[in-house]
Amino acid sequence: MPELTEIPVAYPQAELPPLEPTTAKASRGVQIVTFLAIIIPLFSVIAAPFFVWGWGFGWTDMGLLLGMYTLTAWGITVGFHRLFVHRSFETYMWIKFIFGVLGSMAVQGSLFHWVGMHRLHHQFSDKVEDPHSPHHHGEGILGMLKGFWHAHIGWFFDKEPSDIDRYVKDLRSSLALRVVNKLFLVWVVLGLVLPAVLGGVITQSWSGVWTGLIWGGLVRVFLVSSCNMECELCMSFVGHEALSK
Repeated sequence: MPELTEIPVAYPQAELPPLEPTTAKASRGVQIVTFLAIIIPLFSVIAAPFFVWGWGFGWTDMGLLLGMYTLTAWGITVGFHRLFVHRSFETYMWIKFIFGVLGSMAVQGSLFHWVGMHRLHHQFSDKVEDPHSPHHHGEGILGMLKGFWHAHIGWFFDKEPSDIDRYVKDLRSSLALRVVNKLFLVWVVLGLVLPAVLGGVITQSWSGVWTGLIWGGLVRVFLVSSCNMECELCMSFVGHEALSK
């Protein structure tokens, strides 16, 4: 067990040869699942006020929304990004497991996929090999709009590089993290079921189950994903080097 004060050597991304940039699209099945994962939380945000107007948002729903948002946002920002991508700090494996589960509940991809793509992104920030850069999509307003679409949503439908696993060899060496990655869909479902169950238990009603699912589950997924994408897009447009000064 490593000491909590141990800071590991930075992940040697620069030592890896570049991946060939690809414009190939993912399979139809992957595209459909990706589309549903994007559109269902979005429609939930749009539809929620109409379905629950006058009865479906109270202090319990507020607490579930803020609580689940905080936990899953920490899972992405502190867990997936700082702990797993950059290895900014070291901690016990059970804490890594929890961060992996919470990050998976954000529904932004499995642990190994997210970390691998993000390490690739940081190795080639804003270059043509960067999988979700808003640049390199043409000049003028049209090029900017294409880049905006690609950085927000379009890159989700691209085919994953075939050898992205070489970016997560350090994570694959851990059985616990392999379990987290393998059970990604279980954590996604748990992240939706948990606020629904808590809503029903706290309010002692079936309506609490549905509003818990809506606010602590679907709406929360949309808000966490939107905030994370906006931060990444802002960094890409401004430039990682500029923000690091």
